[in-house]
Amino acid sequence: MENKRLGRQTVRLAHPPAVHSFSNIGGKMESQGPLSDYFDELCPDSFFGAKTWEQGESAMQQRVLNKALAKGNLNPRDIDCIFAGDLLNQCIGTSFGLRDFGIPLYGVYGACSTMGESLSLAALLLGGGYAHTAAALTSSHFCTAERQYRMPMPYGNQRTPTAQWTATAAGCCILSTEGQGPFVTHVTCGKIVDKGITDANNMGAAMAPAAYDTLAALFRETKTAPSDYDLICTGDLGKLGHEIVVDFFRRDGIDMSRNYRDCGLMLYDLEKQDMHAGGSGCGCSACVLNGYLLRGMRAGKWKRIIIAPTGALLSPTSSFQKESIPSICHAVVLSNSKEDF
Repeated sequence: MENKRLGRQTVRLAHPPAVHSFSNIGGKMESQGPLSDYFDELCPDSFFGAKTWEQGESAMQQRVLNKALAKGNLNPRDIDCIFAGDLLNQCIGTSFGLRDFGIPLYGVYGACSTMGESLSLAALLLGGGYAHTAAALTSSHFCTAERQYRMPMPYGNQRTPTAQWTATAAGCCILSTEGQGPFVTHVTCGKIVDKGITDANNMGAAMAPAAYDTLAALFRETKTAPSDYDLICTGDLGKLGHEIVVDFFRRDGIDMSRNYRDCGLMLYDLEKQDMHAGGSGCGCSACVLNGYLLRGMRAGKWKRIIIAPTGALLSPTSSFQKESIPSICHAVVLSNSKEDF
């Protein structure tokens, strides 16, 4: 059986690549959250031993890749290519962080959906027989994101109730054509969706329509329902965005309440840590996937899940020019069985 396109957006992989190894890193706030036990490394130093926050984000990418390689008994020469990105202009967290590994690199940008984008592309490359082993990697950093997208850190501006906390975290997943799994069985490529939201402090409302659109396409094209999955996780919609997605599906007569969660609500304790609407950033879904979710699958807690990171495709320039916020969501189905539906 060849790779089969099930519809305009969804592909079923004839040869599902396996998760060979995975790793994640977090910072101080992540160490205080409910998933702290599921990190490979938690560092209280926001600079991660470097001189600047941007260099610290690059250091996170170096460390998380090295940890994933070590856990998989691999060295850089064993990786055919990396798909990686971050939130910074020109993806400098990635390019400077990975420049010394000597591994072929595809730099990607999907804002906070980058883990879904990189994992999708790595799976498609392996499923098509064009590589044997590939890594999907991304990161975000609270301080670098705030400086670039909103206010300088020393300014001390107030955060609105709909604002989310950018995770200081990184995650790396190494896929291989052979291994124990879990396996990437399906990939749904998202479309750009823009409902006219202009508030850069309300990412959940901006990204929720894209999450709904992609998940609806996945269900439609695979002929499945939410009940066919043990867990469905969007990337970083936070409290408001999560509620919007549930409401969209409720209008379609579909109940998402049983097994739908959001990584932005899982990573932090919203009340104790004063996280307002929840977590966000490339590293949010990346660290939850490459810690809590994949560990849970290997332990048999879940047999089949959807991870659907979401991204707001804005920039400081577009915000200054009063543009609305186009968004996207890429979904990946992970299963403990190659012989999935």
